[in-house]
Amino acid sequence: MARRPRRRSESGLYHVMLRGINKQIIFESEDDRYMLLRTLKRSIDSNKFALYGYCFMDNHVHLLIQELEDDISSAMKRICSSYVLWYNKKYERSGHLFQERFKSEPVEDDNYFLMNLRYIHQNPLRAGICKELLEYKWTSYREYITEPIIIDTDLCLDLFSPNKDRAIDLFIEFMTQNNEDKIPVFEDNIRLTDAEVIEKICAMGLSNMSEMQKLDKNKRNSYLKALKMTRGISIRQISRITGISKGTIERA
Repeated sequence: MARRPRRRSESGLYHVMLRGINKQIIFESEDDRYMLLRTLKRSIDSNKFALYGYCFMDNHVHLLIQELEDDISSAMKRICSSYVLWYNKKYERSGHLFQERFKSEPVEDDNYFLMNLRYIHQNPLRAGICKELLEYKWTSYREYITEPIIIDTDLCLDLFSPNKDRAIDLFIEFMTQNNEDKIPVFEDNIRLTDAEVIEKICAMGLSNMSEMQKLDKNKRNSYLKALKMTRGISIRQISRITGISKGTIERA
């Protein structure tokens, strides 16, 4: 079956996800992540594209990127080829590292731009890796509130206020909001197994699934909210595992 053509962005802005082939790990160490940052910076410095956001997870990468000299396909090919060449040499391996066809979402307006950037920055939160955005080192969030290194922060911050200090305050408020942001082209690829969900619940401090039903309402709802915020977990799955009704989970 022929592939569907990639949806084009009139603005040249895209939210892109690169995933390891067969979901394999693409970063073995911090040095690997630094190498990808350097790879991105070389293309940015050469005016090949502009970068507004990123998040490096163990087996996938999110980028909020805008075409300049390179179109999106050329930009991704350039990034992947350079990093994979270095990675394969370092680890004495050969062959593909990333899935052949990256996923992309066109970003055409300011509100959708901000939502996609929040989605990228909250990726580690939704995966249950951290509880605060600043705890996770490998996103562009810190560049927006301190000093930019490879990110063009002006486009985003100007949407909040012409005053930089005020813009940063509003940026932090927006980025840390609880939300149910979903981008279907990416969500379809992430599904946790029941065993992985149970492991996350146990990591919260519960010894068994029925224990959640015995908690007071506020405490129970705080657990349910955390589970709903975790990418790859559905309300139906939470209900099935905990025995709590879908309606209760939705209202939590």
